[in-house]
Amino acid sequence: MRWRLPARGARAGSLRERCEERVRSLRLPDRGQVTVEELCDYVSPLSGRPIRLIPMALPAGSPDGLWVSAEHEDFVVFERRLAPVHQQQVILHEFGHVICAHEATPVLTPEASRLLLPSLDPEMVRRSLGREHSQTEAEVEAEYVGSLIGRHIVSWTPEQSWPVPAEAQEIAARLKALEAPYPRGSNE
Repeated sequence: MRWRLPARGARAGSLRERCEERVRSLRLPDRGQVTVEELCDYVSPLSGRPIRLIPMALPAGSPDGLWVSAEHEDFVVFERRLAPVHQQQVILHEFGHVICAHEATPVLTPEASRLLLPSLDPEMVRRSLGREHSQTEAEVEAEYVGSLIGRHIVSWTPEQSWPVPAEAQEIAARLKALEAPYPRGSNE
């Protein structure tokens, strides 16, 4: 899938050039020679933290992906029920935010964050969920960078699976338990 940057005069040219330079600076192998997992190793030095990919069944109405920047590592959380090609674009879009060093826009107060996610640091939640998801320059830039990176990624197959890192297995198990329906014919 290739996303094209809409033409908007000199500003679009500048954004396009900036995005293309950022992707060139990663020094990725030729087209189709790097996996998304290997891409983590190319992008991690930009934030100075390892990047972990976390597949999850995200709540209805939430974004399909999130970049969570923690103190010692970054997480790219993505909806595991998406088609593989859509998962790839979501992950690459979130990598685009890392590559472009985008900051979150504060939309959640620390108090609201504590109510919604009491076990997480409010500042981390603000950085992760606080970006405005629209046609802002940052979102357009992240999408275009993700599309450019996609040229280097090995094709995906429907059999693609994602291991859940040890530190995320407890929460993944809790979320999985919530989605498992009762067996048919069960009276429980």
